[in-house]
Amino acid sequence: MGLYIFSEKDIRDIVKVDKKALSLIEEGFKRFEEGEVTLPPILRVDIPENNGEVDVKTAYIKGMDKFALKISSGFFDNYKIGLPSLSGMMLLFSTETGVPEAVLQDNGYLTDVRTAVAGAMAAKYMAKDEIDTVGVIGTGTQARYQIKALSLVRNFKRIVVYGRTPEHVEKYKRDMEEEFKIPVVAVENPEEAVSKSDILITTTPAKEPIIQAEWIKPGLHITAMGSDAEEKNELHPEVLKKADLLSCDVVNQVFTFGEHHHAKEAGLVSEEDSIIELGALAAGNKKGRTSDEQITVTDLTGTGVQDTAIAVYGYDRLREQEKGVWFGENE
Repeated sequence: MGLYIFSEKDIRDIVKVDKKALSLIEEGFKRFEEGEVTLPPILRVDIPENNGEVDVKTAYIKGMDKFALKISSGFFDNYKIGLPSLSGMMLLFSTETGVPEAVLQDNGYLTDVRTAVAGAMAAKYMAKDEIDTVGVIGTGTQARYQIKALSLVRNFKRIVVYGRTPEHVEKYKRDMEEEFKIPVVAVENPEEAVSKSDILITTTPAKEPIIQAEWIKPGLHITAMGSDAEEKNELHPEVLKKADLLSCDVVNQVFTFGEHHHAKEAGLVSEEDSIIELGALAAGNKKGRTSDEQITVTDLTGTGVQDTAIAVYGYDRLREQEKGVWFGENE
């Protein structure tokens, strides 16, 4: 026996933030809605003295010949030593024999892709059709990839960004203006980002709410993707109470890890409320935004469904192009 090992470079060459990735993730969520996915709870190890965590996510999608076990780390002080905050790998196993078939040494890239296109999927159903300005809280990888993915489903004329570190904000501004050929405006506080935006994307590991309910105006859509652990919190719980429409990736997960978790603790939201999963939107079982005046919020915590969908696709395309190193007995 043996397995293939794929490098980050080869994976990046094959898998992109594009409409194919969006369709894969949308189909994965749809299959979950249809009851064709086994999705166990997330396993997480916290390493607080180094501001770090390691998450393990997985899912089996019925009919697929492989499934992914994703190990993802987030060490949020890494920037101080010139390293990225996120890293990890995906392992693929046969669904027929359980034998390991591949290691995708992506260093978190596949997670970045699938997270970004889930944000685009949320905007597809929950944001207004006509968009002028997109606001971003944060300047890291997801602050970039979320915008790239959003451009697959919405046109926009301007980006506003808020970040804590001026040099990171300036670099983000330069890079994004070069890529998208539209103005990128750095704002001095998050309230200004909210007030200027039609869509707001929060991409931070914040442990105290950044976005306050009194800032929210009619028509705004918020995609919050930073709160994937109990202590993380980007939106004040009153933001969810103020929203006309709430959506998420998986209901029971966001009440454990996400923004809904904090709103429930505050007594403002409960599992009995009408909260729409992305799979229900993809399957046509629920409707998203129905008017331009609605305030909408999507809470993303990341799922193993996304990981299996993107990893199996990546493996198949990589093997088609004869990429990868075989490790073990002769193939």
